[in-house]
Amino acid sequence: MGNAIGMSQRTQAHVDERTARKVAEEARETEWRLPSFGKQLFLGDFRLDLIHPHPRPAGEQRRKGEEFLARLTEFCATRIDAALIERESRIPDDVVTGLRDLGALGMKIPEKYGGLGLSQLYYGRALMVVGSVSPALGALLSAHQSIGVPQPIKLFGTREQQDEWLPRCARQISAFLLTEPDVGSDPARLRATAAPDGDDYVLNGVKLWTTNGVIADLVVVMARVPKSDGHRGGISAFVVDMNTPGITVENRNAFMGLRGIENGVTRFHDVRVPKANLIGKEGAGLKIALTTLNTGRLSLPAMCAASGKWATRIAREWSKERVQWGRPVGEHEAVSRKIAFIAATAYAMEAMLDLSGQLADDERGDIRIEAALAKLWSSEMAYRAADELVQLRGGRGYETAESLAARGERGVPAEQLLRDLRINRIFEGSTEIMHLLIAREAVDAHLSVAGDIIDPDASTGQKARAAAKAGGFYARWLPTLVTGAGQRPNSYAEFGPLAHHLRYVERASRKLARSIFYAAGRWQGGLEHRQGFLGRMVDIGAELFAMSAVCVRAHADSSAQGALSGTAGTPGRSALRLADAFCRQARVRVEELFDGLWRNTDTMDVKLARAVLAGDFAWVEEGVLDPSIPGPWIAPSEPGPSEKESVHRTID
Repeated sequence: MGNAIGMSQRTQAHVDERTARKVAEEARETEWRLPSFGKQLFLGDFRLDLIHPHPRPAGEQRRKGEEFLARLTEFCATRIDAALIERESRIPDDVVTGLRDLGALGMKIPEKYGGLGLSQLYYGRALMVVGSVSPALGALLSAHQSIGVPQPIKLFGTREQQDEWLPRCARQISAFLLTEPDVGSDPARLRATAAPDGDDYVLNGVKLWTTNGVIADLVVVMARVPKSDGHRGGISAFVVDMNTPGITVENRNAFMGLRGIENGVTRFHDVRVPKANLIGKEGAGLKIALTTLNTGRLSLPAMCAASGKWATRIAREWSKERVQWGRPVGEHEAVSRKIAFIAATAYAMEAMLDLSGQLADDERGDIRIEAALAKLWSSEMAYRAADELVQLRGGRGYETAESLAARGERGVPAEQLLRDLRINRIFEGSTEIMHLLIAREAVDAHLSVAGDIIDPDASTGQKARAAAKAGGFYARWLPTLVTGAGQRPNSYAEFGPLAHHLRYVERASRKLARSIFYAAGRWQGGLEHRQGFLGRMVDIGAELFAMSAVCVRAHADSSAQGALSGTAGTPGRSALRLADAFCRQARVRVEELFDGLWRNTDTMDVKLARAVLAGDFAWVEEGVLDPSIPGPWIAPSEPGPSEKESVHRTID
């Protein structure tokens, strides 16, 4: 009987896993109607023509964007007390009101609905300005406009829904509610329900980590519609007015960073939502969410780019001012390497952000991979840069800005930067989930031609037809990975000193595609479980995309037309020097990742982790107390005078 139970549990787990994959796969946007630089990069096809010459904003977009940035910058510099937000963990009402009056709540909403109608490029730059003062404010604005009500209504709403909701969104705050207490990145287990009842849906469920949910006027809620006569059912998206009876905000969550963020737990109990509030069709909720995130994810690289710029300034100022052993600390090699990394990475983050934003505005290509790579890479690298800044400043990096100011020093919030940035590696798809999401898109070509070969449920005939199809595809594709422009010395000559970096990207792209082919042949259907390989594969692609963006950006910044950044300073040829430094640093990382594809401890680590989960190494945990267990508090049986105030928490 024990064996039967074990088999039953394994079967159920297998069914659950397959069901989860099916739900996620059905939500994917499977067609590629437009070309994609990122997609081709993973196929070994370096399509530089898709990003070069660097796209530029149209004249009217630029004028409108620059005028708003000037107003926003003045407001942020004169009306926002970042230290107050950090100290009180609240964004003052007058700040929100001021941003609303500026039009900041409607940056991406068309002008005919009362918004500003800014481009994605200038929306990103606006978030950089706000985020540099207070990341909590940046989170408020981006959660509202990048993933909240405005974006899905713009993309999927009917004309009537747009007329009703978009004018409100230009003046009111919205939020996006998907995550639940037991459901994170596995939407197949979503529990919130929206049961049809006459002309309404009745919404029940609990949503967790609802950014803006504590103060939102409108929210997008993902809930499962039961399948029944006349209803296709499935996870669906609804606009819900937070004044509707039955909605309770049960908790305002607190975090290690983003102290002013309005994030909470929201419960829906028999909340009646009109059918007119359904966005798209029943069952289309996850597709709506994922499509919204294709550009919505670019808000996080904006915050990261802002942090990189500020970190560069602090690193420069401090390293010139602080003297050790007779020289400024910045002249010592150990510190110089940190400064070079911070500055080069800052330039790369802005290059990726602006390029991705302008590509989104031009609508000439599919940027789902580019936006995902920008989010993944920027969130990781910004945190690394902030960590180096803290290390560079030593004790002053670890000390809070308030404490520094209290003893008469400049209140530099370096430690706060580290805390605030940490969430970006989790927000809108954790690094691990982003690796899997991008990897799925990157190997799409392989799965589309060889899917039935590795599908255990495919018939013999299906497998035979798939094998023939795959043979034809690989016969055409594999020869393209042998040689390319990267092996010709004069290729990319117009990029001057950066040409050899683009030749490297082209060669590395083909090498990456060959590695993916080898892996698909070696592991076949098991490739999806080789998450270490997939993660490194994606990280290589991210570095290659970053190098491409930097080279294209530096070429434009150094040209006669001047900088693309819209700032007063023009980089000129110094941009080429910074880009060269970044590419050299990135190439070191890429080579390490390539080496790690085949030489690693992944298999051993998986086995060891399973042993840890089984309790084989529980003895490692002994000898310490657990502060997460709230008791019991045990005092000595006969405490002495000096022991009466001493108590210890023990583990049950």
